[in-house]
Amino acid sequence: MTGSRRPWVVGVSGASGTPYAKAVLRGLLDAGLPVDVVVSRAARLTLLDEAGLALRDAHWRTDLAGWLEREPDGVAYHPAGDLAAGPASGSYPTRGMVVVPASTAAVAGIAIGLSKDLLQRAADVTLKERRPLVVVPRETPYTRGTLQHLLALHEAGATVLPASPAFYAGAKDVQQLVDFVAAKVLDAIGVEHDLIRRWTGRLGSAREERE
Repeated sequence: MTGSRRPWVVGVSGASGTPYAKAVLRGLLDAGLPVDVVVSRAARLTLLDEAGLALRDAHWRTDLAGWLEREPDGVAYHPAGDLAAGPASGSYPTRGMVVVPASTAAVAGIAIGLSKDLLQRAADVTLKERRPLVVVPRETPYTRGTLQHLLALHEAGATVLPASPAFYAGAKDVQQLVDFVAAKVLDAIGVEHDLIRRWTGRLGSAREERE
């Protein structure tokens, strides 16, 4: 696993917002990039609530295929409790990591280096190895403690990218708003995509292109 085959790690935590994770994963796979997926225990409950997905470790390929609506070719799945998995070590050559959505618990754990599960450990490894880390919090409002943790992540070199969809492009459905956030994530890690139309500098141009 060297060169262009180094994977991106995608950590899915228990915050609401699993459609964002789905869109990011699909974007990475569409770009032909390998992905290591880590789903926290809390995220399993959220996936069940939001997507009707009962993720099973023994049948992860079938389960992810149903959720992503495509075969998860190029995906490696790691249970959150497997602290011996590749992403737990700095010698495992990844491109970087995205935590999407990022719960306040995950944000806190990463910020203080708690490493209580593979998701937090992989993020900590990403920071210590100076690889790109994008954290996508999906919470409102923020407490003072969470704001401090987000600032700590920023100061440690992570990109804090709140799940804040924009409306200037004239989105016509929820999926387009989801895709906007996923597009910002992919932009942040330098992955090409066609999820959105780019702003051209003319008021109303993005809306006209959609119509």
